[in-house]
Amino acid sequence: MSEIQNQINQLIENREMARMGGGQKAIDKQHEKGKYTARERIQMLLDEGSFEEFDMFVTHRCYDFGMEKKHTFGDGVVTGYGTIEGRLVYVFAQDFTVTAGSLSLSMSDKICKIMDMAMRNGAPCIGLNDSGGARIQEGVNALAGYANIFQRNVMCSGVIPQISAIFGPCAGGAVYSPALTDFIIMKKGSSNMFLTGPKVVKTVTGEDVTQEQLGGATMHTTKSGVAQFAVETEEEGIQLIRQLLSYMPQNNMEDTPMVVCTDQINRLEDSLNEIIPDNPNKPYDMAEVIRAIVDNGEYLESAADFAKNIITCFARFNGQSVGIIANQPKYMAGVLDINASRKAARFVRFCDAFNIPLVTLVDVPGFLPGTTQEYGGVITHGAKLLFAYCEATVPKITVTLRKAYGGAYIVMSSKHIRGDINYAWPTAEIAVMGASGAVEVLHAKELAAFESAEEKAKFVAEKEQEYRDKFSNPYNAARYGYIDDVIEPRNTRFRIIRALQSLATKRLQNPAKKHSNIPL
Repeated sequence: MSEIQNQINQLIENREMARMGGGQKAIDKQHEKGKYTARERIQMLLDEGSFEEFDMFVTHRCYDFGMEKKHTFGDGVVTGYGTIEGRLVYVFAQDFTVTAGSLSLSMSDKICKIMDMAMRNGAPCIGLNDSGGARIQEGVNALAGYANIFQRNVMCSGVIPQISAIFGPCAGGAVYSPALTDFIIMKKGSSNMFLTGPKVVKTVTGEDVTQEQLGGATMHTTKSGVAQFAVETEEEGIQLIRQLLSYMPQNNMEDTPMVVCTDQINRLEDSLNEIIPDNPNKPYDMAEVIRAIVDNGEYLESAADFAKNIITCFARFNGQSVGIIANQPKYMAGVLDINASRKAARFVRFCDAFNIPLVTLVDVPGFLPGTTQEYGGVITHGAKLLFAYCEATVPKITVTLRKAYGGAYIVMSSKHIRGDINYAWPTAEIAVMGASGAVEVLHAKELAAFESAEEKAKFVAEKEQEYRDKFSNPYNAARYGYIDDVIEPRNTRFRIIRALQSLATKRLQNPAKKHSNIPL
């Protein structure tokens, strides 16, 4: 056999070794836990045969604590690029079969390389996380590796979409990389994210808490809002990544991909003419409105289980991607609070960064009152949503369905903060506050003078009706041009599509600056 053939055989052998990661026993152990390996995950994520791997033969550079005897090709992460539905993406998948996926400086260099390439080539970057954290044997070098990744996450932010899937442990400093990305998907049962584990919590605070309670998928998608999606299986999580990307452009310089629309543009939805209850305090499901107006009734909700009083979702109108922000009267009367403001503000900023038009459906009675909200800084958090809408330069279409009271009216993409086209249904009520509260303020002296409860009640009823006649309709706002048109509810889909078409050539730039100082 020739020397060249020997070298080729050696290459083939080395590739097989690299593909085995930590070896068959470690792979079997991963499978026993109900988890896929890094390579299996990448294979499921990308179009068949499209994956091109980089740095297969990288090894760590640590010689302490016996590590000089433990060199594995690839060093705990699989990196490269491929396609999803024919579109270029870059991906890294941590390999738990190699030193529990712990991060070394070499491993960080591999991740940073593909992040740099994603930036240069304007393509999304996807991270599949399954790691025991920093490689303790490398000391500060492991921390430097994390910092290098974080710096790139920040530089990539708003330039290319970044998606993180957590399919195993993600603890300590490791959590900051996913936290800096645009969307986080967590698998129930096997994934967790926390800065300090249960043992440290017990030592410092005395609290007894499990890993799942402290940083599981359910907690982060319902209580903290750190993650946007919780999935039952890894297959579901990977399919979700593909679905999410279908609504996004490749980078901030491109428009979202157009999809062939099979739904009639001028489809009338008669149910919308009757969806608003006669009683203004009675709830209805805003999700029904969304399903009725978007293409084929399909949408992808982000952070569905967190701050349910506001809906944030991706959908399409005539094949064009949009981001929808909608108050949900079904929960807390659709009121804005700290969590709803945070959730919606981040979603608005993502859509604006990536040229995704914003459609806002408004039914908001105001901001949630109370000491818990005020002590928690609802002013600052509410200002985040206001700031996000004010700063956004993408097309902004607003439809007011029912209530739009006080500061919440302004915040929800009103005409005054550069809303492009603002519609209202005939049921819209645009005012400083509701009739009951307004009467108490406007007629405080008269109310105090009443001695008869019966006469007082009659007076209140008359004045409330007087206030409703004036403000419980959209025409007062329309008089001043704050509402562009009052539309028939069943015609909402067509009017939004026409509005989007008219705004396709919109050009708006904010003043030149280093960066804004959003109220954090």
